[in-house]
Amino acid sequence: MATVIDGKAVAQTIRSEIADEVRLLSQKYGKVPGLAVVIVGNRKDSQSYVGMKRKACAELGIKSFDVDLPEQVSEAELIKQVHELNANPDVHGILVQLPLPKHINEEKVLTEISLEKDVDGFHPLNIGKLAMKGRDPLFLPCTPKACLELLQRSGVSIKGKKAVVVGRSNIVGLPASLLLLKADATVTIVHSHTSQPESIIREADIVIAAAGQPMMIKGSWLKPGAAVIDVGTNVVDDPTRKSGYRLVGDVDFEEASKIAGWITPVPGGVGPMTVTMLLKNTLEGAKRKIEQNN
Repeated sequence: MATVIDGKAVAQTIRSEIADEVRLLSQKYGKVPGLAVVIVGNRKDSQSYVGMKRKACAELGIKSFDVDLPEQVSEAELIKQVHELNANPDVHGILVQLPLPKHINEEKVLTEISLEKDVDGFHPLNIGKLAMKGRDPLFLPCTPKACLELLQRSGVSIKGKKAVVVGRSNIVGLPASLLLLKADATVTIVHSHTSQPESIIREADIVIAAAGQPMMIKGSWLKPGAAVIDVGTNVVDDPTRKSGYRLVGDVDFEEASKIAGWITPVPGGVGPMTVTMLLKNTLEGAKRKIEQNN
């Protein structure tokens, strides 16, 4: 049976480390990290995610700046709000909750976020540095950073190992593959046009599943003892639940946990860690700025 990696417990450990550092900054410089969260419209999943971020900030002593904009806000108005946050010295991290409504150009908005405050790590310059050998981005994207942190804190070695990333999104798949490469893994990316994905996945010592396909990866697709990090959060109907649905990952947990060496559950695996990495990035941005100015 696989060791189940408890994302909640690891996140809690890291959060107490962050809280200690926030206290130190406050005592030494009289300043605390500030995180601005910009949300456009009222998508249920975005709202709940943003709620989690605000609650976490409050618990750790990070100051939260909330910008809630209506669904029909213009691109120019959104960019104006981003510029104001760029100029605010108490804000060390700016997060624009994705996806944005169709009439707004996502790339244009993200590029306007100051590089020093890009705690989501999605600025093209941060991603570009992540892709280059010997360069370090100011911030690593939160979900891929969470995946690697879970592997490292569970004692899984990455160097020289075969890693397969399933999915190639800008938010998870692509940056996760770049991070694994930086950690000296041999990396293969499997995507919707890959033929015979299971034969590739079966060779992997490490699997990061981020395809957005419920329970796509079966137990038989895995190499015995592999480390499996499941980033998927898919809603499937479940008449036995009060809500009528439940969350499942991209991996068939029941089957996979009999074969894998390590596995993250959904929920309770990568999810709690992603928000924690955002807070860690905010702390790092604040430390850089506050220590520069003193």
